[in-house]
Amino acid sequence: MKGRWILIFAAVSGFIFVSLGAFGAHGLSKILDARQMAWLKTGLEYQAIHTLAILALGIAQGVKECVWLRRSAAMMAIGTVFFSGSLYWLALTSTKIWPYITPLGGFFFLAGWALLLVGACRFKRASA
Repeated sequence: MKGRWILIFAAVSGFIFVSLGAFGAHGLSKILDARQMAWLKTGLEYQAIHTLAILALGIAQGVKECVWLRRSAAMMAIGTVFFSGSLYWLALTSTKIWPYITPLGGFFFLAGWALLLVGACRFKRASA
């Protein structure tokens, strides 16, 4: 993922997060049961955290290109789609079509954070 696409993904993800959060609080809370609302809330929490992380990675790419940060952002983006997306699907339909998508998304989140750690350890400051 190039820096521009990282920022575009963060913007779209943030828009979806705010929209779905508002719709969940004002519309879906009357329709969904407590378990479904918990799934929705969990998906929103993880999407919020990782959207902010992806945004920070995109901004960092504008300052200094780093392959590890790009890979980290890509893993977090895939994790957001798989993890949060599967929880939204589960909350809205109560069907477990792909039961392994949620933990797979969690794996991508972990991979993204691990790649961020690698990038941070390999980061070299520009000489003054």
